[in-house]
Amino acid sequence: MNKILLFIFISFLLVNCSLNKNSKLWNEKEKVLNENKNLTKIFVDKKKKINELNPLLKLDLSKNQKKNKTGDNFNNFGSLKYNGSLNKIANFKFAKFDNFNQFGFEPLILEDGLIFFDKKGNILRFNDNQKIIWKKNYYSKTEKKLNPKLSFSMKDKNLIVADNIAKIFLINSISGDLIWSKKSDYPFNSQIKIYKDRFFVIDYKNILRCFYLKDGSECWNVQTEDSFTISNSKYSLIIANNLVIFNNSIGDITAVDLLSGMIKWQLPTQKSSIINETYNFNYSRLVSDGSSIYFSNNKNRFFSIDLSTGTTNWTNEVNSILTPVIISDYIFTVSKDGYLFTIQKKQGNIIRINDLYKNYDLKKRKKLKPIGFSVGLNNLYLANSDGTLIVVKLTSGNILKIEKVSRGLISKPYIHNGDLFIVKNGSITQYD
Repeated sequence: MNKILLFIFISFLLVNCSLNKNSKLWNEKEKVLNENKNLTKIFVDKKKKINELNPLLKLDLSKNQKKNKTGDNFNNFGSLKYNGSLNKIANFKFAKFDNFNQFGFEPLILEDGLIFFDKKGNILRFNDNQKIIWKKNYYSKTEKKLNPKLSFSMKDKNLIVADNIAKIFLINSISGDLIWSKKSDYPFNSQIKIYKDRFFVIDYKNILRCFYLKDGSECWNVQTEDSFTISNSKYSLIIANNLVIFNNSIGDITAVDLLSGMIKWQLPTQKSSIINETYNFNYSRLVSDGSSIYFSNNKNRFFSIDLSTGTTNWTNEVNSILTPVIISDYIFTVSKDGYLFTIQKKQGNIIRINDLYKNYDLKKRKKLKPIGFSVGLNNLYLANSDGTLIVVKLTSGNILKIEKVSRGLISKPYIHNGDLFIVKNGSITQYD
C-alpha cells in the first residue's frame, strides 16, 4: 500500500513539473544562463573606434612658425626644405641586417654624403656619389658576432659612436681613425646629444651618462628607476635652458642640470600597474618648442609638459609611438591605426583627424602599421610597414599620393638639404 501511494505521489510531481516552462524546478539552470547573458563584462578591454574629425578643416601654418625652436637638440624637425617628386637619385649600399624589424637605425646625413653601419659593426662613410670614402671596424671577432647596433652624433670633425654592447668611441670623421674607445658598464639605448665639450647618452639601466668629448671620461651620471625588462623604444634626450631632459623605460621624464647632473625635476607618467609591463610599453621621442615638451605612448596618452617646472600642461588620448612634429600653433602625429591627428599646441584640443588608411580595405589595414613620418615644406611623408610612402597635404589633410618605395620593410623618411632618404635592408635610397 505504501509503495502504491509513493508511486502516485511521484507521478503527480512529474506530470505537474516535467516539461512545464513555468516550473522553477527544471528551469533554474536556464534562468541562470539567461541572466549570465545579460551580465556586463567590466574588465573587457574595449577598443575605441577612431572616426575622422573635421577632415576638411583648412589650417594656416604660417602663423608663429618662427617662434618654435627647431633642430637636433629639440628633436623637432618640421617644415624641412623638401617638396620633391620622389624621384630616386642615389642608392647607398651596405651589408644586410639579419633582422631589420628594429627601426632605430638612423643614418648620419651630411652635406656631402652620409655615415652608416652594417651588421658586422663596419662604419661606412659615403660621398654624395655613393662611393665609400672609408670603412672602419673597431670590434673584435666576438663583438662582431653580437651584431652591434650603432648610434651616431657629430660635432665638427668628431664622430661619436655608442652601441648596444656597451662601447663608446670617438672617430675622426674625415679619416675614420679612432681617437679613443671606452667600455661602459651597460649597453646604450638612446640618442646621443652634444653640448660644447661633453655629450650625453642613456644606457639600458636607465642611467643618463655625461662624458667629456676629448677623452671619453665620465663627468657624472644620474640613475633613474630601473626595470626588469628592456624597453623596445630608444630613449630620447632634449637639451634646452641648460637642462638635459630625458625619458626612461618606465615612462619617467627627468630634467637635470647639464653641468652638475643635479636633478631639477622628475615626472612619472605611468601608473605602477603599467610599470610592471615595460616589455609592452613604447613611446615617442620627446620634442620641444623651447618652452614645453611633447610626447606620446602606446597607452593612449599624449603629454604636454612645462620644460622649466615639469608640470603637466595637458594630456590627450592619442595612441602613437611616432615622433610628433610642431609647426606653428599645431602638433602633428599619426596614431598606430593610421590617423593623422592635428592638436592645438597651447590648449591640447584635437581639432582635426584624417584617416590616412582609408584607401585600404579592412583586411589590408589590419596588417598595416605606420613606421614614422617627416614633414617637408607643404607635405607630410608617412612610411608604412608595407613599404609604401603616403604623401599628405598638411594644410588640408588630403592624401596626394601613395608611393611604393620598397618590397620590404623601410625606415621613417629623413629629410636633409632638399632631399629625402629612406633606410632599407641593405641600402639607403635618396630621392629628390
